[in-house]
Amino acid sequence: MTSPTTRRTVLTAALAAAAGAGTTAAAVPATAAPVPAPSAPRPSAPQAAAPLVDNRFWHTYTDWRHGSGNGTRVLAGTRPGLAIATPAGRTDYTDPHTGETAAWEYATWTSPAHRAAVPATELITSWNARTPAGTWIAVELSATYADGTTTPWFVMGRWASGDGDIRRTSVDDQGDAHSSVWTDALSVDDASTGVRFTSYRIRVTLHRTPGSRLTPTVWRVGAMASAVPDRFEVPASTPVHSRELRVPRYSQNVHIGQYPEYDNGGQAWCSPTSSQMIIEYWGRKPTAEDLAWVRPGLPDPQVCHAARFTYDYQYGGCGNWPFNAAYAATYRDLNAVVTRLGTLTDLERLVRAGIPVITSQSFLEEELTGAGYGTAGHLMTVVGFTPEGDVIANDPASPDNPAVRRVYRRREWENIWLRTKRYDATGRVRSGSGGVCYVFWPQDPTPAQRLVLRSLGLL
Repeated sequence: MTSPTTRRTVLTAALAAAAGAGTTAAAVPATAAPVPAPSAPRPSAPQAAAPLVDNRFWHTYTDWRHGSGNGTRVLAGTRPGLAIATPAGRTDYTDPHTGETAAWEYATWTSPAHRAAVPATELITSWNARTPAGTWIAVELSATYADGTTTPWFVMGRWASGDGDIRRTSVDDQGDAHSSVWTDALSVDDASTGVRFTSYRIRVTLHRTPGSRLTPTVWRVGAMASAVPDRFEVPASTPVHSRELRVPRYSQNVHIGQYPEYDNGGQAWCSPTSSQMIIEYWGRKPTAEDLAWVRPGLPDPQVCHAARFTYDYQYGGCGNWPFNAAYAATYRDLNAVVTRLGTLTDLERLVRAGIPVITSQSFLEEELTGAGYGTAGHLMTVVGFTPEGDVIANDPASPDNPAVRRVYRRREWENIWLRTKRYDATGRVRSGSGGVCYVFWPQDPTPAQRLVLRSLGLL
């Protein structure tokens, strides 16, 4: 299995060549060395075009009815979903991480083809589901290119909320002549060729123990398609709203050395630590029974819990973007997706409506004043904006919980988050996330929250 460090290096190089499509998932923050003069000249001016994003998520009763089911049934009610009715068949699955082979009954649902509103270079899936013990799901994606040809069905995740039946996993070494799956994203290999995704379908396979009446329930599945401009700098935005949300503060660094089987312990847990902050902001948290496995006396055991149950056994880390969204949605009536935002103003609108957002960014230490570190990929939680427009973030890469609240300069922060290309400490061109973020919200959002979520294509 490729190590997380090697995996991040390979993906970063590939995506930089593919017009800055997104970075890999969260990496361990590390202090950067001084930057030598780059071998190529820096762009003389930022591009003005905004990132282009199209979101499509199937989650309503009508959505599920318009798909094609084989052995599934549509559940009505306040949170419509999919479940197994009469299984379509039986299959054997050999878990690559345990070597164990087991038989499973299964049923499938396939979405209609969705024509993306943008000529996309990248697709990232998300799903929200419940998988009781004895069940799991697989999410697959097939995209159509502008010339009418289609990709194979690519596995975007084999997932269960627990780890007793299968090990949740991404799948490496998937691709065709034009694109590749990089853990949690399907990306065009070389965007300069003009190859683009124009539409896609999603297939969900629900599995259960043979002969049982168990079933997973899938409440939401979909994808974000994006055609993010290739740029080292983004246009500066003007502050619009100031507000700070009361979000719990957790440091990943207080967990250094704990549970090294989950991506070397807390020093790599920026993603699950950030996810746990927002889950608790919405009033949800694991029960005492859920936390019974954590060694007594450890601080914030819920962060250990989040790390274990976001862990991707193939990637070897807790930073799989869709796995973090899926983990959040295991809590009562929470929705969660991975998307991109086009501007810092979109993020301000979400915060003003009371929705904090987890953002992905990469930077050298000198590019973000006050951070005190550089990173090839890091997740933090944006909880507010000052009256001057600066970003208030709960940064888990802090020495302790009280130090988590940070204020970062607006111009610096929006650039490191929204850019698609950057220079590393050796002067080499690397990729930036292009505005990747996680958005979590309750099933019953306020009218203001519903309005902004709908405007971004998330409802």
